[in-house]
Amino acid sequence: MAKTAKTGERSNPGQHDGFLGYRNFRWAWRAGALCVIAIAGYLLMDAEPRPNGGSVYGYAAGTIAALLVLWLTLLGLRKRAITSGNWSLKAWVSAHVYLGLAVMVVATLHSGFQFGWNIHTLAYALMVLVVVSGLFGITVYALLPRYLSRNRGETTQKQMLETLKALDRQINEAAQPLSEVQARVVQMSLDGSRVGGGLWRRLSGGRGGCGNQRALSRLRGLRRQATDVELQMLDRMEELLQRKAVALAQVRRHLQIRAWLSVWLAVHVPATIALIAAITAHVFSVFIYW
Repeated sequence: MAKTAKTGERSNPGQHDGFLGYRNFRWAWRAGALCVIAIAGYLLMDAEPRPNGGSVYGYAAGTIAALLVLWLTLLGLRKRAITSGNWSLKAWVSAHVYLGLAVMVVATLHSGFQFGWNIHTLAYALMVLVVVSGLFGITVYALLPRYLSRNRGETTQKQMLETLKALDRQINEAAQPLSEVQARVVQMSLDGSRVGGGLWRRLSGGRGGCGNQRALSRLRGLRRQATDVELQMLDRMEELLQRKAVALAQVRRHLQIRAWLSVWLAVHVPATIALIAAITAHVFSVFIYW
């Protein structure tokens, strides 16, 4: 008979949830409730014109939005601490996502839908940029790491690059008996198979103008003029170039995924810093000039 679990040992219902569905979407419900309260307060407020940033409702909504933004920026510090329970990192990230969406609603109602060419609208625009880039970050961190793991398998980036180097050595050795014309074609693979490069090249996969692909294409054309002995050597060379094409594709996909994983931070973090500065200027200008 199988033994039952010891009394007092309870499974954590949120242990196997992703951060989006943490504890049956606890923070989604809470953020949704905040949005409902904010919208109801805006609609039920008996004021003409409608509540804006300078009204009692506007000040309350603005204070809540500003405090939420400040709390949301603490995620970077929170990642350095290891805790469990209701304020585990997974719970914090879940709250960060859903309250980040809620702050859009609260801040929009705080503005009273009044926008212009001023520091107040700049703060709002930066907040939208931060939230949108955050949504992109959710997609990146929810999907791309699994894709990265599947592409990489059991190998590291260093091992993938070592595989390429080993294939280049084999290609160079196998090219020695080839004719001068055939060897020049093979040299295209050795000299023109770049990986990495600038940001755009990594994001796009870096396949444009691949020397290995050109070498493969031209090598097949040379087979029509080759002797039986040369055909055997070209078969071996084509096999090596095909293996290199597979290895190149794996490395380029790896670098492409890593580029997408990092590119959103280049927008999200600076935009967040700019948002804090704009909110500070917004608050000071309200209290000084209004």
